[in-house]
Amino acid sequence: MKDIKVVVNGAGGRMGREVVKAVSGTPGMSVAAAVDRDSFASDVPAYTSLSDVKEECDVIIDFSHHTAAESVISFALSRGIPAVIATTGHTEEERRLITDASKKIPIFFSANMSVGIALLIVLTKTAVKAFPDADVEIVEIHHNNKLDVPSGTALMLAEAVKDVRRDVIFRIGRHENGKRLPEEVGIHSLRLGNTVGIHEIIISTANQTVTIKHEAHNRALFADGAVCAAKFIVGLPAGLYTVSDMIN
Repeated sequence: MKDIKVVVNGAGGRMGREVVKAVSGTPGMSVAAAVDRDSFASDVPAYTSLSDVKEECDVIIDFSHHTAAESVISFALSRGIPAVIATTGHTEEERRLITDASKKIPIFFSANMSVGIALLIVLTKTAVKAFPDADVEIVEIHHNNKLDVPSGTALMLAEAVKDVRRDVIFRIGRHENGKRLPEEVGIHSLRLGNTVGIHEIIISTANQTVTIKHEAHNRALFADGAVCAAKFIVGLPAGLYTVSDMIN
C-alpha cells in the first residue's frame, strides 16, 4: 500500500509543527508539502500559499486559522481529496462553506481532535440526562494567547448539553447581577500562562455534584488525533465527519 501523502496547512505554527512531526513519524504516511502564510524552515517542500503546491497529495490537514477555510476547501475540491479541518472560531459563512463542500468530498471537521474530548461529550450527555434538574456549568482554561472565547470545545460541550435539554440558554461569562435561571448553562473562559487545554463540566443538584474533566498535557495529542483523522477519512465517501464517527 502506498503512503498517504499529506499537505499540512499552518505548518509553521505550534500545532502545525506538531502535525508535521506526527505525520513524518507515522508509518504509511508522509508530508507531501508544508504550507504557512509566513516563511518558515522546513525539511519538506514548503510554500506560503496552497495554490503554489505542485506535489501529489491524498489529504490536507488544516491547523492554521478559521479564515483559511475558503482556501482550504477550494484546494481540497480542486484536487478531489479529503480535508481535515482542526481550526476553531468559524463564522456562519465559513461553516456553510464547509458543510456545502462535504456534499462533494469527505471532510473531517472538529474543534478538538482529542479522543478524550469525544468521550467527554458522551459522558456529558449521559450525566445531564441522569440529572434533568441539575445546574450545569462549563469551565474552560487555555493559554493566554488563545484568540477565540469561549473555546470551540466548550461550545461543542454546550451543544452536547442542548442535545439532551432542548430549552437551555447559554450564558457566556456571567457578568451581571441577578438570579441564575434554571434553564441556564454557564460557559466560563480562563486564559492562563501556557495551559494547553482544560475542560470541565459541573453538574450539581441540591444534594450532590458530578464533575467531569479533561486535561490536555501537551499539544502532541491534538496532532496525533489529526493524523488518525487523516488516516480514517481517506477513502470514505463525501460527508461531514467528526471524532465521534472515528471512535464509533
